[in-house]
Amino acid sequence: MIPVIFEHDFVNCFVKFQVLHLLFTSLPCLRSCFAELQRASFSLFTISFSLLKVTQLVGKINSLDYIKTGFNIIEWMGNNMMKNNSKKVKENIERVSYYHKPERMSHEAWQTKLRKQFALEQNYIFKNTGYHPVFSDFELTNPLSNRTYKVAIRSEEQGLNYCSCPDFKINTLGTCKHIEHVLFKLKQSPENQRIFKDGFLRQYSSITLKYGAERKVVLRIGITEIAKITELARKYFDENLILKEDSFDRFEMFLEEVVCLDPDFKCYKDAIDYIVEVRDIHKRKQLVYEAFPEGINSKLFDTLLKTNLYSYQKEGILFAAAAGRSLIADEMGHGKTIQAIGAMEVMFRLFRIERILIICPTSLKYQWKSEVEKFSGRQALVINGSYLKRKQQYEEDVPIKIVTYNSVARDLVDINLLAPDLVILDEAQRIKNWKTKLAKAIKYVNSQYAIVLTGTPLENRLEELHSIVEYIDRFKLGPLFKFLATHQLVEPGQTRVIGYKGLNKINETLAPILIRRNKKQVKMQLPERLEKIFFVPMTEEQMSVHEECREAVAKLIFKWRKFHFLSDKDRLQLLKQLGIMKMVCDSTYIINEDDRHDTKVDELIAYLKDTLETEDKVVVFSQYERMTRLVAKELEKIKIGYEYLHGGIPGDKRGALIKNFHEKPEVKVFLSTDAGGVGLNLQCAML
Repeated sequence: MIPVIFEHDFVNCFVKFQVLHLLFTSLPCLRSCFAELQRASFSLFTISFSLLKVTQLVGKINSLDYIKTGFNIIEWMGNNMMKNNSKKVKENIERVSYYHKPERMSHEAWQTKLRKQFALEQNYIFKNTGYHPVFSDFELTNPLSNRTYKVAIRSEEQGLNYCSCPDFKINTLGTCKHIEHVLFKLKQSPENQRIFKDGFLRQYSSITLKYGAERKVVLRIGITEIAKITELARKYFDENLILKEDSFDRFEMFLEEVVCLDPDFKCYKDAIDYIVEVRDIHKRKQLVYEAFPEGINSKLFDTLLKTNLYSYQKEGILFAAAAGRSLIADEMGHGKTIQAIGAMEVMFRLFRIERILIICPTSLKYQWKSEVEKFSGRQALVINGSYLKRKQQYEEDVPIKIVTYNSVARDLVDINLLAPDLVILDEAQRIKNWKTKLAKAIKYVNSQYAIVLTGTPLENRLEELHSIVEYIDRFKLGPLFKFLATHQLVEPGQTRVIGYKGLNKINETLAPILIRRNKKQVKMQLPERLEKIFFVPMTEEQMSVHEECREAVAKLIFKWRKFHFLSDKDRLQLLKQLGIMKMVCDSTYIINEDDRHDTKVDELIAYLKDTLETEDKVVVFSQYERMTRLVAKELEKIKIGYEYLHGGIPGDKRGALIKNFHEKPEVKVFLSTDAGGVGLNLQCAML
């Protein structure tokens, strides 16, 4: 027996063909293989034998050698044929733009096409973890992110397959890039294509979760005891085999009965999790109702916090506690912090939560600590310092921990090890841009309950609203592409947004998780606010600068009216001149520290002298740090105590400033720039 050894570029194409023809036609068992390859238009002359070379093709080769060599070549040729077919498919697929939807394509079809397109370009690794070659469960790993997802293949059509990735659960398309990748790879085999054509025959019945704007628990009936299970389903499911609302709390009764009919009955984890979630909602609302039977007039509010609450604040507390995960979006100054603390206390008492994480801006972390301890009497810990120190702080036995937004991304592993029961997210507009690393990190913070606070108006900012709501309930508004397509009006053929539609529908959708009150709605419950406007004349030097800038602005406005166009340079110049006009109204010192001309500081100091004779505390705010610096110098001259917050004050020292202003009687004035423009509690001040 003379062995056949293959190497590189020794035999010409004709010899290759003759050898393969000999191997495939000599034995009857291989003739059909050769014919199949010919029918598949597989050109033997184009095969690249990069690792093969025939060194000896003479002599006697027994039947066993024919078979072994033939099967090796079949396997090798088949693999190459699959690679070539895969390459051809990728080349033949019509690509669509990621940024612009084709005119004659629906948004759903466009998004599905993008996922299929993306799937072909990936190098995912997947393995079959079930018992069927096609209709089975697979584990798919993305080597770039090292994340692994479960993919269940039940059909080549959309809707019946499943993936554990977040995109599949939200996009409402019934597919994702992971499913499309597995389908594409499986279909490269002719045998698998035949299996797909025959379809999946479901032997067992199962409970699955149908994803969409509203998730639905669905019963899929197999061929085992089909009549009896169909009859049983009528007690718990509607005509579409969707679990009835009143069946969630008695679902285990259905399980007990159906397992007796079909021992192989399956109930998938995501469906069970959703059923438990709905039952928790029912139980939570019942607990809140029993503890507060008279609503905002219930006696429990008398001892809930160490402060008196307005009626609208009590409403906010009950709303957040009953919702579990909610957004309190009252306008600034309405006491969202105290509502969050009140809801937290309700959850401590009724839901037995143990670990709370408060995420807030750096400037507010010590204020949160102060108010939590003051109003609830519970201990709070601010997480700061080096990584080792922060790691130790996360492990301390303190129920309430406070971190800044900047800490979340770098401490994400420790935060999820903490496993908070409740997350309070203050100034949530920080995550309004879903593309930022900060927003993505925040959305990986897991908790059963969440209270999100923002005073920033979200109307007509649909992307920002969607990003914030996604943290509370990622299913509530559906996928972003569909949400924007439904509510944005776009100029034909363009991407520019020219209007909005169906905003009332958004309000209805968010009603279970969003509460927002404006000043008009609560003003009758608040103490009256008095406004006084003082007109202060400018000096001649201020007026000279102001007029010079005004003339430059007038010329630019005239140019715009005439040509309906301003260059980038003109627009920057316009903004610059307007800014100078605004600054010089305060003082020329803001523009040039070597030249001070103003009257406003003197008027303010005179007013403070009179006011502080009758009032205890005053807050003075200016957009410009140089202006507050002038006021600070004048206060020092007349020996009035003050605290001064500006951008140069480290975050760990800001809490002490606020505490001193609240507690020290000699500190009469709180000076602040934009650094303190959001979320500070300075209610002890009368002006």
